[in-house]
Order: sequence, then C-alpha cells, then structure tokens
Amino acid sequence: MVRHLRYSFAAAVLSFGAGSVLAGISNDVPSCYAANHIKPLASGVDRELFIAVDQTTVFDEKLQAQIAATASAAIKPGSAYTLLDFSAFSQGRYTEVVTRGVIESPIPEKLRDDISERALRTFDACMTGQSAFARKSLLTAVTQVQSAATNDLARSDILAALKDISDKVRASPASDRVVFLASDMLENSSVSSFYARNTVRRIDAAVEIKKANAAGLIGDFGGARVYVLGAGLLAGDAKAKNAYRDPQTLTALKQFWTLYFQQSNAKLQEFGAPALLSPIAY
Repeated sequence: MVRHLRYSFAAAVLSFGAGSVLAGISNDVPSCYAANHIKPLASGVDRELFIAVDQTTVFDEKLQAQIAATASAAIKPGSAYTLLDFSAFSQGRYTEVVTRGVIESPIPEKLRDDISERALRTFDACMTGQSAFARKSLLTAVTQVQSAATNDLARSDILAALKDISDKVRASPASDRVVFLASDMLENSSVSSFYARNTVRRIDAAVEIKKANAAGLIGDFGGARVYVLGAGLLAGDAKAKNAYRDPQTLTALKQFWTLYFQQSNAKLQEFGAPALLSPIAY
C-alpha cells in the first residue's frame, strides 16, 4: 500500500513538475487534482502560514526543533505555506521567498459519487503522498535556511524586511493568515539600533515606533496573526550570549513590536523570548 501511495504521487511529480500553479498561485507542490484531471475546488486555501526566518539569528537545537515542529504542523488539507528568509540588505542578502506550497482539500463526499472508483483510489493515494511530499520539502528548506544563518552580518534590517513580507501576506488568498517570525527582533539599521554595549538596549517603544513611521516602514499584513520565536537572543562570543536581559528590557521590546503590528494591520498573538510557550493555534 505504501509503495502504491509513493507511486501515485511520483506520477504527479513527473507529470506536472515540482513547480506548478494552482488557480494562479505559485505552488511548489504538484496538484493531485491536475494529475487526475479533476476540476479543482473553488474554495481554494483556508489558511496560509508564513514562516519568516532571520538569517542574522543563530538558533540553538531546541529552538530549531520548535521551528521545525511549527512548520510540520502547518501541513494540513486546505492550507498553504510560504517560507521566507531575510537579514540585512547587504553582502548579497535580501528578503526572498524560498518556497511555497499548497496542500489541497479532499473531494467533498457529495461530489465523490460523480467520479469513478478507480479515479478516486488514485486521487486519494496521491493526496496522502502530497502531504508527505510537502512536509519533507518544507522541512528540508527550513533546515537549509537555518544552516545559512550567521553572526557575521553587522546589520539587521528587520523593519524593512517585514514591510516587504507584509505585501506577500496581504496578497494571500487565504482567509486565515498566520505569520511565524523566527528572529531575535533586534533592529540594527540606519533607522535605529536596539543594541547597546553588546547587549539589548532598553528601548522606549513610543520613540521607536515614531522612527519606524518616519522612515515609512509600517507594513500592512492584512489582518494576520503573528507569532514570534527568538526575541531578545544575543549572538556572538560567550560574553554577549550570556549577557543579562532584564524583564523590563524584554517588556519594552515586546511593547514596541505590539505597537508595530497593531499599526501594520496585524495582531501579535505570542512573543517568544525566546521560545513559544504554546503551539500556534490553527
């Protein structure tokens, strides 16, 4: 049975390629509807998870595992995922979409009677293979993105990157948009720096949000829910990593990003400093 499932989805990959288009949407996961010549559902995608990984933040194994678990949990019928990476706009690095995939919804029971039994068997097998293919592809891409992270970049243009990312999020056809940010959330650019003396600076959230507005770096996430993992992490030598970040400093950091996402048409659901205390609600 397992061999049959692999064969069915492999046939879809060979027929339609690793990159395809579903209803005009970029999609790196082959369509089982297209492979079996079945008209796709008009409902499309219910939810899309945007995983944005900051390549100026190096995560330990526990946080890497939480990122992978969050990505894996996004693989559900009727959903989509987009993986992006971002860092400083220097040294050949910039914000980019690494991969995007759509996991299709099954054929509703009321429509299955109109399709032959043989076609349904092939389609159902393909759908099982599609989820496995999407999960493996996404987790492989996440690992590759994290392996390219470095502490060597002097700058971190998080605000500029998030404005670019917000355009992608807002354009999603999904009714439920979720943004998962894996980042230390420590801006270090020409706009502002959240660092001082190799540790996190206690910022004034109101002052910093004025700077972001003045620089035109407020985005529009189209009502997305936002979850952050890695806030306040420090990279570099042992002294920097072990530097104390007092609760007031982290509270001020959270206050700023709460204001930022409010003004950017999004809601900050959880601010992991550094880990998420509960899984993302789907």
